[in-house]
Order: sequence, then C-alpha cells, then structure tokens
Amino acid sequence: MNNYLLTGYETERLKFRKLRADDFNTWLPFHQNPKSNSFWVGLPEDPMLACQHWFDKAFHRYENGLGGMNVLINKETNAFIGQCGLLIQTVDGIEELEIGYSILPQYWKLGYATEAARKCKAVARERNLTKSVISVIHINNIASQKVALNNGMFLDKTTVYNNNEVHVFRIFL
Repeated sequence: MNNYLLTGYETERLKFRKLRADDFNTWLPFHQNPKSNSFWVGLPEDPMLACQHWFDKAFHRYENGLGGMNVLINKETNAFIGQCGLLIQTVDGIEELEIGYSILPQYWKLGYATEAARKCKAVARERNLTKSVISVIHINNIASQKVALNNGMFLDKTTVYNNNEVHVFRIFL
C-alpha cells in the first residue's frame, strides 16, 4: 500500500488520481516546452525520452510505496492540469517527505500548483506522516519557489540534489 498517494482527494477545483500509462501523450507537452525542464540538468533532452523517464519513475514510486505524483484533473472541465504529490526523497543523506508539483504550461500562474500543494500538506498532517515536509526547487525556478512560499514554507537550506543547486523549502506540520 502506498499511504502517500492522494487518489480520490479533491480541492475546490481539482480531483486527484493516479497517473496511468495512457496519460503519456497528455503529459508530453510538459516535456516539449523548453521552460519546463530548463532548470533541471541531467534529464533526457528528447521530450519523448524525458516523458518516459518521468513515467518510469512515477510507476516505480507507486509500486514501491515511495509516494508519487497524482494527476490533477479540473473538476469542471475534466482537463488534465498537471501533477502533484507526496514523494519520499533523500536529500543530503536524510529521507524526507517532499511535496512535488508540475503543471502543464498552459495552466501556469492560475494557482493550481498552490491549491494542490496545500492539499498535499493537509493530507500529510491529517495522516501524521512526518513532522515536516519539504519542496526541493532549483535555485533559479522562481515560480515554484513562490508556490512553496504560498504553501507556508520557508527557505530551510541550499544544497546540491541530483547535480542541481536547489533550495529546500520546509514547513513543520
């Protein structure tokens, strides 16, 4: 059982569900947009390979109880908005619970990431999963940093994660 998934949860505008293999073409535009992956080094440059890498990691997480990204569906339009979830991460040798979020470019700056991230924080608190949650964000990704701040997080430290210089934002639950 993967106690970190938010399958079946909802917010004011969003429904959470698991990622499915048939979501590939819907998620591919995220990887086709140069801005989506511009901050993160070490990802495949080919959008198809980057998307496949994303899906492989997501299903590995699901199968091994490591949390994972949930698909975010707009409740009114049924549009696939993006992904957000609780993920087990190891940062500086310490296992932590992260709130991760990625939104399709056409839905950027509409508050979906903040709405979904706040729900993840609430679920982590309700389920008493950890004493604090983090978000690992590239130092140049200002938009994602704003989401973390809007989620009540503070800048805890700057470090290197997967060969990327990142800020680690945190909130105690």
